[in-house]
Formats: sequence, structure tokens, C-alpha cells
Amino acid sequence: MKTLLVSFLFLTGLAPVLASAATFKIATLSPDGSFWMNAMRGGAKEISEKTGNRVRFKFYPGGVMGDDKTVLRKIRIRQLQGGAVTAGTISNIYSDSVVYNLPMLFRNLDEISYVRKRIDPLILANLEKKGFVSFGLAEGGFAYLMSLYPIRAVADLRRYKTWVPASDKVSHEAVKAYDVKPVPLPIGDVLTGLQTGLINTVASPPIVTLALHWHTQIKYLTDMPLLYSYALLIIDKRAFNRLSKADQQTVRSVMGKVFKEIDQRNRLDNINAFAALKKQGIEFISPSPEQLQEWRQYSGKARQHLVKTGYISPAIMEKVNALLTEYRSRH
Repeated sequence: MKTLLVSFLFLTGLAPVLASAATFKIATLSPDGSFWMNAMRGGAKEISEKTGNRVRFKFYPGGVMGDDKTVLRKIRIRQLQGGAVTAGTISNIYSDSVVYNLPMLFRNLDEISYVRKRIDPLILANLEKKGFVSFGLAEGGFAYLMSLYPIRAVADLRRYKTWVPASDKVSHEAVKAYDVKPVPLPIGDVLTGLQTGLINTVASPPIVTLALHWHTQIKYLTDMPLLYSYALLIIDKRAFNRLSKADQQTVRSVMGKVFKEIDQRNRLDNINAFAALKKQGIEFISPSPEQLQEWRQYSGKARQHLVKTGYISPAIMEKVNALLTEYRSRH
């Protein structure tokens, strides 16, 4: 009887549909109830409806599955199928994913928009070649130096204990160009680190600083965009390829729309969060023109060091620099 049923399913074309059923277990540090989580849950519901409940998502928010590095390990052993992670987390998979994160590469959001239109597809395509499907980049925004102490010059930064993400080798390597010894910690330990004095300086986008309550432990913000950050949802391509072609296209379409929405919303939220930090009583510090030039010189050395040591490929660096030159010549 079972053999007859299987034969009938293959003859009627239903077997590929049944084989495509899957539940993707996705972990993220984003807290439940956040815009990120609400948007992804909304996308998951739409996908479930459009695929006749063949494709479902189960989310583990708020870091319950561990930090990004732990999530990546759990994906590799197939305990999870995916995660919403930062660019630094996937740099060991695809090193050029962190090209946007290079110190002081961009001067404003318009430059970022111009470059991203042309480089985002390249990042997603190359990440897929490395075994992970993604649906778009979601802006984290510019990270700013925030500290218990005023930081205007590079020499100021050297006096303090600066955090870098434990899983982000590129950030750790980049700060060497400033002659700074960083303190690597998982993102979930940063607040405790600030409270205990293990660290007293972070580089973070305003929305992250507010969401994780780091603003309660800092007094100064250096009003100088230090680096640009983003995050993305990755799914193990082995798991994704088990879906039918039609269901794959549905997931790509819906989650692509979701991440475009998150990307746009995050930009607005960062602008509002920047203003909110001022209202919280945090003092904004502006480097002098001479100090700003010094920051740019050290940042340039950091970028060169990362290319020279193989953390970033010369090819993508040339592409991004050419686009920036093109944009700046027109504006």
C-alpha cells in the first residue's frame, strides 16, 4: 500500500511539493517585539500562507541561542537553519562582506546609498557562492565613538578601554592601525562591561546604543561617523535548496521585500535615535579640522592594512573606491 501511494505521488507530481516542506529555525539578537522581529514574523506568515504552509519559520529572538558566533556554529551543525547576524559575523565565510565597515570609508549617507546600489548585489551573490542565501542588507547606520570620557583626537582613544565585537576579526585588526588595544567581548556582555569598568568606550550606531541600553553608561559621543554597519538574514543554502523552485522564489520575494522595509525604517530610526541621545543628556564632542584630518589619515592606514593582510580583497576595494570617486566628482 505504501509503495502504491509513493508511486501515485510521483505520477501526479505531488512528491516534489511534499519534499519541499521545511521549517527554518532562525536565531537573532533582536529582542522580541522589536521592528525587526515584527517585520520578519510578518514575512514568515505571508510565506506560510503563499506556500500552503509548506515553508515555515521559527524564530529565536533576544539572543536565546547565543551570540552571532554561536549561532553560526549551530547553523554549521544544522541545529539552526539561519540567523539574522552582523556583517562581521560572516567575514570568516566571505571576507569582503565587511567592505562597508571599513573605518571612515564613507562621509555621509548619500555616498552609502550610491555605493550600495551597485555593491549590495555583489555581496549577496558571493555570499550565496559560499553557501548562504540572503535577501538583502538592512542598514545598521553609522557607528560613533561613545565613552565615559571625551574623545576628540586619536591620542584620547588610546587612553581608554575600547570594545570590539568578539566575533569580528576585521574590527580587531583595524584598530591596530590606531595603536589601540581593544577589548573583545560578545555583544551581550557589553552593558555589563560598561557597568563594571571592563570597558569604557564603544563604537555603535545610535539605534543599537538605545536598544541595548548602553546609553545609560556613557557620557560623551564623538560627532564623527566612524564606520557604517549592516545586518542581514542568512539561511544555509543546503536547507534552502530542499525547497521547490517555486517556494524558493516565494521566500526570496517576500523576505526581499521585508528587508527593504527594515533597511528604510532603520535609517529613519537612526536619525531619531541620534536626536534622542542628545535629549538623554549625552554631550556631543566635535573634533577640530586638524583632529578630523588625523582620524582620516589613521583610517586610511587601517584600510590599507586590511587589504595588505588579506582581510579585504583589492578587487572590491578598487570597485568601492572608484564608485566613491565617481560620486564625489559629481557632488
